[in-house]
Amino acid sequence: MLTLSAFLAEAKAALSTLDIDDPGLEARMIVEHVTGTTRTDAIVRPDTPVSDAAATAIRAAIVRRLDGEPVHRIFGFRDFHGVRLELSPDTLEPRPDTETLVDAVLPFVEATIARKGRCRVLDLGTGTGAVAIAILVAAPKAEALATDIAQGALDTARRNAETAGLGDRIAFVRASWFDQIAGRFDAIVSNPPYIPSDDIAGLDREVRDFDPHRALDGGADGLDAYRAIAAGAAGHLEPHGLVAVEIGHGQRDAVVRIFAGAGFTERGMSKDLAGTERALLFAGNESPAKAFRD
Repeated sequence: MLTLSAFLAEAKAALSTLDIDDPGLEARMIVEHVTGTTRTDAIVRPDTPVSDAAATAIRAAIVRRLDGEPVHRIFGFRDFHGVRLELSPDTLEPRPDTETLVDAVLPFVEATIARKGRCRVLDLGTGTGAVAIAILVAAPKAEALATDIAQGALDTARRNAETAGLGDRIAFVRASWFDQIAGRFDAIVSNPPYIPSDDIAGLDREVRDFDPHRALDGGADGLDAYRAIAAGAAGHLEPHGLVAVEIGHGQRDAVVRIFAGAGFTERGMSKDLAGTERALLFAGNESPAKAFRD
C-alpha cells in the first residue's frame, strides 16, 4: 500500500507535465481532497497509508486534470468570498477576480441598509449565485432576486443559497437580462459575458472547454451584455440606486461610454489583486448616489 508522501510525489510528477502555475499545490489539493488529510498530515505523518479506493480516486482525478479539467470542476465546488459553492456544467466557475465586484458594492449595500433598513439586490446572470450569495452573507438585511437564462444554473444557485441558509432572502427567476423582471432594486449587479466571440477559441482550455460559452461570449466586441444592462437598468433602479458590473481587461472606457449613453455616471472603479480594472459602479444622472469606493 502506498503512502501519503508517495502519492503526493506521484501526483506532482504527473501534473508537472501540464502548463500550470503550481503543480505541487494542485497535487496537494487533489490528494488532500480525496484522502481527507491536511498539509500538516503530509509533514507530520508522511507514511500514512492510502487506501486502494482513495488511490483509485486520486489517479482518476489526475487523469481528468491531465485532460484539462480544472481542479475545482473535478471536486465539484469552489470557495468564493468565504462561501463554498457547488459547480455544474451550466455555471461559470467563480474566480477570485469576481470577489472584487462583491467588495466594491458592499459599502453601498451596507449604507443603504443603514438608511432604509434593507437593500434589494438584482443579480443578472447569477450562475452559481456567487455574487448575490456573497452579498447576502456579508449583509444580513439584504435581499436578492437572481436571474439566469439557464435553468441548470438557477437550480445550482438555488441549492447553493439553501446550503448557505439564505433560502428565505433570495428568489430566482429564469430570464434574459430584464425580461420577466418587475419592480425596482437598490442595487443591480452583474458579472456578464464579456469575451469577444472570436477570442473564445484562443482561451485556455480550462476555460474554453469547461466553462459554458453562454457565460463567456459577449458578442463581436464583448460588450453586448453591457448594452443590455445599461438599456434596462434605469427602469428597475430605485432613486439613490447603483449599478455594479464586472469588466474585462481594457474595457473600462467602452463600458463607461455605454452607460453614459443610457444616462448613467461612473461612481467608482475597483481593481483586482493583479491590478486590472475589474469592477465599475454607476448611478443614474438624476440620482444623488455618491461613490462608496475610490
